[in-house]
Amino acid sequence: MTTQAPAAPRSALLVMDIQQAMAGRVPDPAYIPRLSQAVEAARTAGVPVVHVVLGFRPGHPDASPANAIFGALPPTAFTPDDPGAAIHPDVAPRAGETVVTKKRVSAFTGSDLELVLRSTGVGHLVLTGIATSGVVLSTLRQAADLDYRITVLADGCADPDPEVHRVLTEKVFPRQAEVTTVDAWAASLG
Repeated sequence: MTTQAPAAPRSALLVMDIQQAMAGRVPDPAYIPRLSQAVEAARTAGVPVVHVVLGFRPGHPDASPANAIFGALPPTAFTPDDPGAAIHPDVAPRAGETVVTKKRVSAFTGSDLELVLRSTGVGHLVLTGIATSGVVLSTLRQAADLDYRITVLADGCADPDPEVHRVLTEKVFPRQAEVTTVDAWAASLG
């Protein structure tokens, strides 16, 4: 009897926290164009693009004052009226692409991401986002615990601390994910 290897799980590209307020803090001018390249490669290959954003209700009733990060935000930050909450136009969603709103650091916490992924048969997450030490790290850890296959596009992630980014992408993430570049991943789709 021969045993067939299971089919590769369906992939999705997660574009996380690429909102105006966060993208404006990335010092690398090539970051957004490089990320846009990953988004276009996914679209061309038919890989679903899922945009994950941080968002709160007006007045932040969903951001506990006990939370050191979100409790300190001004009450209008990342609300529907905040221009800083808008997705950067160079990677903005197209018709039919899913936008998931999260309430904490991980893309899964306070969102319906897990429901969206399972409902569409996605079992492999390709992670990008701002910041490597924030949404990418938290999402990777939770995705691993949920048994997703994970790829991190190292140069599709950005962090305010280059050394933290390096340590995460070179030493920490490889324990639970494949770590590659936007160019290498895009080439693998062809």
